[in-house]
Amino acid sequence: MATSNKTKDASGTAAQQLQRPPAEIQYGAQLARLQAQDTDPRPPGWALGLKAARSFILGDAALGIAPKIVAPVASIERMLVTLATGRGLMLVGEPGTAKSMLSELLATAISGISTLTIQGGASITEDQIKYGWNYALLINEGPSPRAMVPAPLYLGMQRGQVVRFEEITRAPLEVQDCLLGMLSDRVMAVPELAGEHGMLYAREGFNIIATANTRDRGVNEMSAALKRRFDFETVFPILDFDRELALVQESSARLLAQSGIPKTVPAPVLELLVSTFRDLRGAPGKAEKGNANGGNDGAMDKLTAVMSTAEAVNVAHAVGVRAWFLEQREGSPADLVDCIAGTVVKDNADDRAKLRRYFEQKAAKRNGAHWRAYYEARHRLP
Repeated sequence: MATSNKTKDASGTAAQQLQRPPAEIQYGAQLARLQAQDTDPRPPGWALGLKAARSFILGDAALGIAPKIVAPVASIERMLVTLATGRGLMLVGEPGTAKSMLSELLATAISGISTLTIQGGASITEDQIKYGWNYALLINEGPSPRAMVPAPLYLGMQRGQVVRFEEITRAPLEVQDCLLGMLSDRVMAVPELAGEHGMLYAREGFNIIATANTRDRGVNEMSAALKRRFDFETVFPILDFDRELALVQESSARLLAQSGIPKTVPAPVLELLVSTFRDLRGAPGKAEKGNANGGNDGAMDKLTAVMSTAEAVNVAHAVGVRAWFLEQREGSPADLVDCIAGTVVKDNADDRAKLRRYFEQKAAKRNGAHWRAYYEARHRLP
């Protein structure tokens, strides 16, 4: 993964500094290398074959491509096969399990672009998904292709590219169901236009990847008709402690470099962070595996707050920012206490109490200087 402040696109020219470059820019050189070496058959309209797409997402040591996400190989292969058959793909799971990142990587591997994105929400309307109108031209000329303002779904069908629909269950049910015709017949009717422009037929390569988190289940439950047009794949939290720790370490180091910070968060502090998150979401941590931190010391109540790997990366980034910009030093356990409180303690008083109990019942019993410093900084909790 890139760690430079300057992001370069596939042609090697320097791009402007971006806070969060899309995958096709961040990994443009890798995409170009895979395309040049990919001699396998490709599904119609795809930029890469299935094996090359799998290598792009999960890494390929022989090609010098690092993994971009932690996921079972079989799961990624099922997703690629689903999309190659023309079925829509629905990624479901707990918040923070990298569903959006996975949909971005899949879209980039298949279409070479990930920015045809629809963000679900209570205020989204059908014209934000399909198409709208330039009203000045509409008034002067009437309905015409020139007056049309295409939205992501229209562009995806027109170009033969993958469209991402993030948090689909946050969108109203009637808005969700506007996808039915596109997923079934691969056609979008444009009744305002006459003749050949009145029907848009999807080109090869078009498909839809949607995401939904399990905590929003029931907000706007998808219709049975729409569910039938998707294959569902559950994205699980990272089960292995060491793999999660490595991911938090790598991702936070990249974010700190982008923030202009020359130091990374020390490994013992990251171990505290990952252990705390795993303890508070009920996952086995390093201590539970009988390592040096003190053995199994009992289970904790789960928090209502999202204790995901993505949130852990954000906390690690905050620890490094706090330590460097305030005091020009590395992050410490005390910094972690300050930064973790804002993630864990939101508007739920029970979570605040559970976090305090965690320090008294778990952190106090762990061995090691970093755990002692962590426990002694508990007075910094709000």
